[in-house]
Amino acid sequence: MEENTEHKKEISKKDVEGLVIDTLKTVYDPEIPVDVYEMGLIYEINIDDDFNVEIIMTLTSPSCPVAESMPEEIRQKVEAMWSVKTATVELAWEPTWDKEMMSEEAKLELGFM
Repeated sequence: MEENTEHKKEISKKDVEGLVIDTLKTVYDPEIPVDVYEMGLIYEINIDDDFNVEIIMTLTSPSCPVAESMPEEIRQKVEAMWSVKTATVELAWEPTWDKEMMSEEAKLELGFM
């Protein structure tokens, strides 16, 4: 356990943010073959000095069928990371998501380019 704590001291918040993004790229909306990060559903990733992570995200629609399960899946995956102490996920509806928030990669994958 001490080894893990020592390792955390050597890692920066920027490093953890990159690892969180990598983890977010493993979460997909079941109806869309693009991950939540590339879809532009992640609005903010906030990391404090103790490596508690807060993610503010949206969904493609308030009536999205995964509105309850997806934020919880993200919270569990991020909190399971060795470099994260705790994780919370908050849904935000402003600004409203639209396809312009997607990465170029996501737009290409979905045929919007």
